[in-house]
Amino acid sequence: MQTNPILSSVESVAFMAALVAYLIAAAFYFIYGAAKKDRFGRAAWLVLLMGFVIHTVCIVARGVNAGRLPMTNQYEFASAFAWGIALCFLIFVKKFHFDVLGMFVSPVIFLVIGYASMQSKEIHALMPALQSSWLGFHVSMAIIGYGAFGVAFGVAMVYLLRDRLHGPLAQRIPAEETLDLIIYRAVALGFLFLTMCMITGAIWAKRAWGSYWSWDPKETWSLITWIIYAIFLHLRLRRGMTGKRAAVFAAVGFLCVIFTYVGVNTLISGLHSYK
Repeated sequence: MQTNPILSSVESVAFMAALVAYLIAAAFYFIYGAAKKDRFGRAAWLVLLMGFVIHTVCIVARGVNAGRLPMTNQYEFASAFAWGIALCFLIFVKKFHFDVLGMFVSPVIFLVIGYASMQSKEIHALMPALQSSWLGFHVSMAIIGYGAFGVAFGVAMVYLLRDRLHGPLAQRIPAEETLDLIIYRAVALGFLFLTMCMITGAIWAKRAWGSYWSWDPKETWSLITWIIYAIFLHLRLRRGMTGKRAAVFAAVGFLCVIFTYVGVNTLISGLHSYK
């Protein structure tokens, strides 16, 4: 597929700049958590925000160059996955003023975009199954949903490790009730978008393959992930589940998210293998 070399260069430079920015932000967040120096927290926030903006430029350049939404292969989705986590992180930190969360979420962002950096960046024409207007709806829902789950995972790790943290870092962690509330809201947001992702995926599958559900490995693991978070919300709303049990559920759910994306694509072949 013929591409624009200028846009390819813009994408490449922006991607590497975003990768480095996320790494620097993670380093600043760790310094901020370990020392009583608020300037490192502000610097980490600004660097991560800058990385997010540059990352957005990268994704836009990729989309314009490819002439489609850049969400159809391992590299593109991993890049968009990292972007989604960064977006949700910035929103939740701004709302709850929970800067130290960056210690736990920024490394996840860096690892996901680092995974993207190891994938092929070649632009190929879409296969027939992907040539659908449902592509944007389906994959966009997954990106936002996965991003929210990534934030819930980060907060869950803070909750589970808070008793082992001491010094300046421990003083920067919100009360257990606040952590629990953030986990709940992040999971609820992610669950909403994951549900819409599965609904739009079923409609798309009907048009592409003639069946709403085919028990493809990615469909199956998406359902498993959905059930785990559904149980979380059921226990939360009906049984009042909070605390460590809720944090463990959020952590396990995100591990299923990672396996649904990385594990299924790497280890199991299926209709979604092209992703």
